[in-house]
Amino acid sequence: MRMLGYLGRAHRIGLLGLLLLALYLLVALAPGLVARQDPVAMGPERLAPPSAQHLFGTDRYGRDVLSRIAYGTRISFVVAVLAVLAAALLGSTLGVWAAYFGRTVDYLVMRVMDTVFAFPSLLLAIALAAVLGAGLHSVVVAIAIVYTPIFARVARAPTLSVKAQEYIVAAVAIGSSTPRILWRHVRPNILAPILVQMALSLSSAVIVEAALSFLGLGAVPPTPSLGSMLSEGRAFMELAPWTVLYPGAALAGLILSINLAGDMVRDILDPHHREVL
Repeated sequence: MRMLGYLGRAHRIGLLGLLLLALYLLVALAPGLVARQDPVAMGPERLAPPSAQHLFGTDRYGRDVLSRIAYGTRISFVVAVLAVLAAALLGSTLGVWAAYFGRTVDYLVMRVMDTVFAFPSLLLAIALAAVLGAGLHSVVVAIAIVYTPIFARVARAPTLSVKAQEYIVAAVAIGSSTPRILWRHVRPNILAPILVQMALSLSSAVIVEAALSFLGLGAVPPTPSLGSMLSEGRAFMELAPWTVLYPGAALAGLILSINLAGDMVRDILDPHHREVL
């Protein structure tokens, strides 16, 4: 109850972001609740303004913009979540290994991570997606590789602190295996910062996915994507601004909701805030 009271007082904006994110998640899981038409079905009413039949209008192929936004939101969610999960799993594993085994393993792993981290994230994602070819699988892999060094660093720092604790030394002394020590003793103590980083990385992953789709490296047409909708609609911004306005607003709202919810998660899991609770 004290936790809920604290959330109500200190995180009103965060709760609002969480509510908005829940709405986006509902649309992503069940786009049919919002989309009344087939998102890839072309019709005779091309670049039609918003109306009772097409609440957000249609694009240059006569496709319903609202339906494409609903299904495009699902793609953004799926790609971002899968990419962040893969990056968290791979990066945290490498970071824990580097810190726990030290010496040569630490040097090799972190130098590779530093090399990847040296490239601008969006530029590296574009290069990887171009090499792997257009498609959602390529986007997931590219984003996961780009964000792996971040999770490696996040996992390495607390592992260095944890492995020096007496209970780790005692576990080694009684003959516990390395996998058991890492799973039973190290993992619970580094989980909080990894979860926080996952929450904060989701919005960036959505932005990268939209950028790759905007450049034609993401979802393959006619698959709806918020980024590709912005790319297709930019040629008709003056004639049919709704083809860009609504997808852009949906993308901005999604990123904002993830950021607000992520900030709330970070504050809750932060040890200084837990002391207040």
